[in-house]
Amino acid sequence: MAKAVGSAILQNRPLPKAGPYPTGDPYLFCVYHKDHYPVGNGKMEAPFPGNGSDFDPTKPYRMYHGALVPGFPQHPHRGFETITATIEGLIDHADSAGNGGRYGNGDLQWMTAGEGIVHSEMFPLLNTEEDNKTRFFQIWLNLPARSKMVKPSFAMFWDKDVPRYESEDGKAKATVWVGLNYLGIEKNNQPPPDSWAGDASNDVALVHLTVKPGGKFTLPKSHEEKVNRSLFYIEGKSGVLVDGKSIQQKSSLVLDPSTDIEIELPEDHEVDAEFLWMQGKPIEEPVAQYGPFVMNTDSEIQQAFMDYRRTEFGGWPWPRDDMVFPAEKGRFALFDGKETTPTDEKVCEE
Repeated sequence: MAKAVGSAILQNRPLPKAGPYPTGDPYLFCVYHKDHYPVGNGKMEAPFPGNGSDFDPTKPYRMYHGALVPGFPQHPHRGFETITATIEGLIDHADSAGNGGRYGNGDLQWMTAGEGIVHSEMFPLLNTEEDNKTRFFQIWLNLPARSKMVKPSFAMFWDKDVPRYESEDGKAKATVWVGLNYLGIEKNNQPPPDSWAGDASNDVALVHLTVKPGGKFTLPKSHEEKVNRSLFYIEGKSGVLVDGKSIQQKSSLVLDPSTDIEIELPEDHEVDAEFLWMQGKPIEEPVAQYGPFVMNTDSEIQQAFMDYRRTEFGGWPWPRDDMVFPAEKGRFALFDGKETTPTDEKVCEE
């Protein structure tokens, strides 16, 4: 798409009121979960059972596919990666490889489905004294054909280990979930071994930005060619300036990656502005997708269904499809039979 003369904004459109955000190659899917669950009942359950497919954006919270505990009971994936980047609230993860965990409040979980894995993602209502709020992104990052059938892998990055940037005046902050070691940050979250993000030249980045009234943040230009760059304005009021243009609340922008772009929130705004900055070099391969499987051809999708029916990708080792861990258990990650917590080192299975 040709950009307007003098503008680094290639496209500007409203975000959908519900469902996935528009994404480009190498991404497949991005959804912003924001739910205001009530006080827990001691069983980690919501007060009313779900209907099996509750995605109503007009409600304060959604049950999704959960029956008693909101979330997504066991389901399979093949051919891509899931990145779950949390801001607020806790998630229970379990999978067919025997991995599990409870994470959130700034933690990042990264799973390579590869040749096939089954997992569940549940949102237990753990707080019995106050409301249970959740805010997080789930993003699907595609795998190139050469990596679609790799062994599944799992990585957990605790909040304390996630790289962050803050402007000198403290009015702009960036949580660098993936990539961008050129923000002046010397470390970054190491992607799983077969990830498209594992090659720095692919310039894959996922960054949560917060700009306070009177604050500025400059998105530095990409060091690579042919990078797809998007900016989602997820929280705040209309009137934030991007490349000098006033942007409405809840907007999706496609940006020119070859130039620095300034974000500025005028001093008279009463609330912070929050963004998701997403970018990466496209894989540029055919995409065949049906439900939870993403391959390159329709025949590979058919094979995925046959393989799942035959093997169940290793089967489900947990006592319930909507696996939740004991309410008293804190944040933890279990992989390869070893349990770690945020006080330990980074968790990564290869």
